[in-house]
This record gives sequence, C-alpha cells and structure tokens, in this order.
Amino acid sequence: MTSSRRAVRWSAALAATAVLWSAGAAHAAGPGDNTTQPPSSEKPSGGSDKNGNLSAGVSSIQLSYPTGGDGGGKKGNLAPIDPNWEPPACWYEPAFTSKELKEFVDKDGGGDVGIHESWFGKGLWTDHYRDGKPADNFDLHADSNSQAEGYKDYNEGKDGRFWRGVAPDSSDPKSWDCGRIMFWVNANEIPDDPNAPTPKMLAEYAYDKVKVPDTKVELKPEAKSTVNLPTWVWLDKGTFKDVTVRAELPNTPLWAETTAKPKSLHLEPGTADAETFPSSGECKINEDGSIGTPYTKGKSKQDPPCGINYLRATGGKPYQLTASITWEISWEGSGGTGDTMPDGTFETTQDMNVQEVQSINR
Repeated sequence: MTSSRRAVRWSAALAATAVLWSAGAAHAAGPGDNTTQPPSSEKPSGGSDKNGNLSAGVSSIQLSYPTGGDGGGKKGNLAPIDPNWEPPACWYEPAFTSKELKEFVDKDGGGDVGIHESWFGKGLWTDHYRDGKPADNFDLHADSNSQAEGYKDYNEGKDGRFWRGVAPDSSDPKSWDCGRIMFWVNANEIPDDPNAPTPKMLAEYAYDKVKVPDTKVELKPEAKSTVNLPTWVWLDKGTFKDVTVRAELPNTPLWAETTAKPKSLHLEPGTADAETFPSSGECKINEDGSIGTPYTKGKSKQDPPCGINYLRATGGKPYQLTASITWEISWEGSGGTGDTMPDGTFETTQDMNVQEVQSINR
C-alpha cells in the first residue's frame, strides 16, 4: 500500500509553526529546504513535470520580444531606480482542467498543491478533489488556516480549470501571501483574490525580464586620456533602441507589454579629480539613438557635448569609468490598461588610464 504524505516546505527567511495531517506519514522540511520533492530537471508542462509532479515554482506565463529582443551582444537586466520596487512575489494562474487533474492523480503523482505545501500519494488528492472532503489552506499570515471546500469527481464535465499559486522564489516571505491550495475557476473568469493575476502584474513580471544592451562607450583618445585634455564619449546611432517584452497568461485573456525606452547616459569618472560634460554627467540620447558626437580631427581643444576632463593622472591603477543608461518604463495591457513604472538603469565600468602630458597629437 502506498502511503500519502503531506509536506510543508519552510523558507529559510521564515520561522513558523504548523499542524500537519496525513494519511500516512507527515513531513516538514527544515530551514533552507525550499525544493519540491521529488526534484525534476525539466520544466513543467501543463502544470506538472516529467514525473507527474505538480510544481508551484515555474510559471506558465509566455514571454515574447516584439522589439529589441533579437540583437546580439552582451545584455543585462535593468535595476529599478526606485529601491522599493520589486517584481511580484506570488500569484495564482491556471494549471489543470478537470480531465488533466484526474489523469495526474491516477498516475499517483505528487507535488505542490500550494506554494509551500506538497502532497505525495494518491489518497490526499482523491480525498479533496474527487471525494469532496475539505482541506486546509496554508494561510500563514491569518489567525488560523481557512478551509477549502472539496470537489466531486474533479469537477468533471465543468468548463474551467484548477488554479494554483506560483512563486519564482519560495524563500521570499511575501510568497506566503498566496496560501490557497489549488482551487477551481470557471472558464473565462479571473478569481476574486488579491493575488489574482492582472495586466499590471504581468507588466511587472515582464519588467523583471527586460534585457538591454551593454553600455560600453566609445572614447577618444582610446588607449589613454590626458590631463586637462577632454576625452570625448559617444555611442553610434542605433545602439540603443526600445525594448519591449510581452507577457501572456495562457487560458486567460490577460496580457501586457512592457517597453523600456533609452533616456540618457550618465557618466561617473571614477575620481573626484575630473569634470564631466555636461556638468551634470547626463548625456541625452539623440533621436537616432546615438549619444554625444564622434570626435573628429581638429576638435581636441573643444569641449565635447558628452565627455570627461581628467585633472590628475592615474598612478598605476586606472580609474573606473562608469557609464549607465537610464531607461523609461511604460506598459500597456488587456482591457485598455497601461501606465508607467519606475525608470531602470544598466551600467558597466571600463578602465581609464590618464597620462601627465599637456599636449598630444591627435
């Protein structure tokens, strides 16, 4: 006889107490054990992995890149300027139809019935989803766990899907906000829940997936700068273009597109013994996507529209020039929704050697 096991998976970031029930043995994983058992090396498909285990760690949200996602070269994720901004910690989304859940249970599969709760063995699944027995949700922040009403024969014959919680990082304390075990939602409906998906949530999810080009800039002179002789900084046109990430949630009408638009380049010379052009260090991005103006012969004594003038030579260790691009973030989504989000930045550093020569032949 195969025993059933209900497991609560604890986060290293939380300490909590819970009462566990089981039809066989109960198990609570210790701190730092945030993985669903048994593990899977493949992405879930249709809500379960290759072993038939339901996973609450991988979302079914589909991403595409209408603009800016096909270029080569080094890319990186944006860092929001607002330190308090963060992507969604958890949400609910469709997982199984009635038929799919029945097939999953008949295979004696095991896995996550909620983000922090796993059921292994057929008995626990059939008790609740086939035989109508109630089961506890795992509402960590509530005074007591709420109860979920059971289902008859997996809601066979009904049009809709069972939804389950998803958390990209189950160690995030906020992931406990999605404490409901998998529940039914009729077709063409969105659950009435504070953590139900919305176009804005999808836009925030997409923001976290935006990748932008490296910001290494062109310099003149290239190898070494010279004390009191401006170094010109520029990027050729077309280097920075809008980047759009589209997020769609299958089996719902929800979608959102998040667009990052390059705004300005900020220069940090890497030393207080320097001045920037302009004095703010903010170089505007031109209409054609270029920054600054390329250096041409004869401009050595002119102030560049974007550049740096070092006032002291490096003493064997180069200065670290930081170049960061600011990107404006906006989004639009299903139902005519849309708004802005905090600007994002992406920065790189490069060595700057400065020599003590008052004139140079360029």
